[in-house]
Amino acid sequence: MHLLNGHEPSAIEKAIQLLKDGDIVAFPTETVYGLGADVFNPYAVAKIFEAKKRPRFDPLIVHIGEKDWLFDLAEHVPSEAKRLIDVFWPGPLTIILKKKAVVPDIVTAGLQTVGIRMPSHSVALKLIREFKKPIAAPSANPFGYISPTKASHVVKMLGDRLPLILDGGNSVFGIESTIISVRPDGIYIHRHGAISVEDLSGIAGPIHEKREDGICESPGELPYHYAPVKPLKIIQSIDEIDREQSSFLAFREPMVKPKSKHIKVLSEKGDIREAAANFFSFLIELDNEGVEIIYAEKIPEVGLGKAMMDRLRKASKKYRHTTR
Repeated sequence: MHLLNGHEPSAIEKAIQLLKDGDIVAFPTETVYGLGADVFNPYAVAKIFEAKKRPRFDPLIVHIGEKDWLFDLAEHVPSEAKRLIDVFWPGPLTIILKKKAVVPDIVTAGLQTVGIRMPSHSVALKLIREFKKPIAAPSANPFGYISPTKASHVVKMLGDRLPLILDGGNSVFGIESTIISVRPDGIYIHRHGAISVEDLSGIAGPIHEKREDGICESPGELPYHYAPVKPLKIIQSIDEIDREQSSFLAFREPMVKPKSKHIKVLSEKGDIREAAANFFSFLIELDNEGVEIIYAEKIPEVGLGKAMMDRLRKASKKYRHTTR
């Protein structure tokens, strides 16, 4: 495994050669680190599933380098989607559209739709543009685990399974892209992420929650996801912490010191954006401590807070499921 500075041209050249050879490469985005392969090479894409131990029914997101590449991948782009693209691309918004036959079924888990986004991170854009083809990429972590926001996270999680990791510094948002679809009866959100519902509705009007229909159309729709190895419990008050051998993920600086052995504060002043930037990184650190359980303070569900609470609920569902 090579860890190279993604801002160096020689590192990008090495990554492109690996992609051309049908291999996989980890690279930074503004949300989290991704694990990429040539979208048009099914054998290369299969290596993503193998490295992550990801189930084949969970589709991947396709990352593009220019807005007009979208029309090579999608059958139709509704006007509502174009309006959102004009505002939020490049950036952390993934749009699910009907795919063209050129997109391999392994990328979309056999569905006739594909999730597409244009990242804003300079290293990601340079890699994709110089590769001159879209890159299929989920987060660069073992399936179901916390997403990586630093190159060091990827090294620890998947370093022995990857030929190259491009280091582009810490992710700015620290939480995955928001995923939506545009349907005849409105815009539906499949995964809350780095662009809030409030921001989307300000441009496109009402945003609806995707109904659970048993079909996994995008990453993050499975009931247990984004979970640490240690059990995680969401609490309303530090009075609920009853074990000293525990870690505590606080939203803001607690007024009273909790019983927990290890404490991480997402934002001392309670700033939602700062909290999101620290979210996955702090969870990973707490998961690596020698404790029995992680307690997580409930986060206000405004803006990015809704995305963070979505991740915490999925992690706590895994805890409830395994302790029944």
